[in-house]
Amino acid sequence: MAAQGSKKVIIAALAGNSLIAITKFGAAAYTGSSAMFSEGIHSLVDTGNQGLLLHGLKRSARPADKRHPFGYGSEIYFWAFVVAILIFAVGSGISIYEGVHKLLDPHPIKDAYVNYIVLGLAMVFEGVAWWVAYKEFKAGKGSRGYLKAIQVSKDPSIFTVLLEDTAAMLGLIAAFIGILLGQLLDIPELDGAASIVIGCILAVAAIFLAYETKGLLIGERADMRVIEKVRALVAAKGWVTHVNHVRTIHTAPQRVFVAISADIADHVSMGDGERLIEELEHELKAEIPELSSIYIRPEKREDAVPTEKLDG
Repeated sequence: MAAQGSKKVIIAALAGNSLIAITKFGAAAYTGSSAMFSEGIHSLVDTGNQGLLLHGLKRSARPADKRHPFGYGSEIYFWAFVVAILIFAVGSGISIYEGVHKLLDPHPIKDAYVNYIVLGLAMVFEGVAWWVAYKEFKAGKGSRGYLKAIQVSKDPSIFTVLLEDTAAMLGLIAAFIGILLGQLLDIPELDGAASIVIGCILAVAAIFLAYETKGLLIGERADMRVIEKVRALVAAKGWVTHVNHVRTIHTAPQRVFVAISADIADHVSMGDGERLIEELEHELKAEIPELSSIYIRPEKREDAVPTEKLDG
């Protein structure tokens, strides 16, 4: 269900950015606007990025095999990181270069009204894509703040598109202001300055996105509510005297591997212990469907490594 939501968001953004890129490049070629050209590059990069995210979603859905026993779910994290690199290297780099070039060789914009029309249409297309991504993101963020929700989110496809679309809206505003002031004040350099601002906006978005997806690539624990629920379910068993630790890692946005160390009562035989652990695994999967792999280690409390700070 979550994957379908992610796919819907990406397809909406892909369709919108494809149309926007074509109109922006047409306007840039006709009017000679540096800011509009930067916006065209921005939309072209975003279109490619959405293609990469769709590719990542498709590859992450592949089933586990001998070489990857936990599946390919983390591929979406890799492709989201690639997207961040592309936004920084291509989108931001070219926009800043184009802006500097315009500052060094300023020339007035021809028929600026064309740019205003294109920017207006782009705001409509981009606004629709942003709203689709925002609704999907808001549905999953719960009571958390927006920044906190991004930090704890395990599905980079949704917050990547939302960040891209937010940066796009800010870039459109910067382009509009730069072109308008450049025309009203007869200062063509402001068009180049707007292009540099667009590049800086993309750089900030790329750095933030790279930071968040890096954590997912390295491996992040599950939500603390999931961890506490696992701990409570295990601790509730009469044959468990103590839960030593519960450690988790996301192998995909909706898949979690959990390792549990528990002290089992001395009177439980090995045969009964195996049966009880198997029943507990079934119960955990029924209560928490995202637990794709469960490992329960019987271990005396005094023998467990005291690593409370790593618990979870």
